Amino acid sequence: MKAIIMDEKAIFRAVSRISHEIIERNKGVEDVVVVGIKTRGIYLGQMIADKIRQIENIKIESYSLDITDYRDDLETKTLHRSEAQSEKKELKFSIKGKKVILVDDVLYTGRTVRSAMNALLEYGRPSGIQLAVLIDRGHRELPIRADYVGKNVPTSIEEKVKVLLAPYDAESMVAIY
Repeated sequence: MKAIIMDEKAIFRAVSRISHEIIERNKGVEDVVVVGIKTRGIYLGQMIADKIRQIENIKIESYSLDITDYRDDLETKTLHRSEAQSEKKELKFSIKGKKVILVDDVLYTGRTVRSAMNALLEYGRPSGIQLAVLIDRGHRELPIRADYVGKNVPTSIEEKVKVLLAPYDAESMVAIY
């Protein structure tokens, strides 16, 4: 490990700030849904939805999205597309006309987000998709930019950014390796 760049308190502060920014930009949360990209994006999405509920006293829906079948790098992994049986259609609603807040832990090349947008469009045509990430580390390969960022972390390509989030992980922190 090279450095811890966010501890649990810093993560909660970033989630709180992102939640406030979502409310402000959308002038409330009417027709807003939060969709977290599996795995840690799900926990971040739920944290954001919970914080918005605390602030606005309105429950907004929070869902998970498995993008395994939409990735463009499956042939380079040990899984083959025919063997990649993702959890089928985790969204139990239509996103038609909704403002979707897509949530992921780290924005890097942009390929995960592109895959997630392709997957989302199978659930309808939203009025818009906004991207919220805990960490933006740069090195984009696609023209994708986050609307809400917890922390910008300049990194080299050789470095790895690892996000740990309880309850999925034993503790909550962000570190560079």
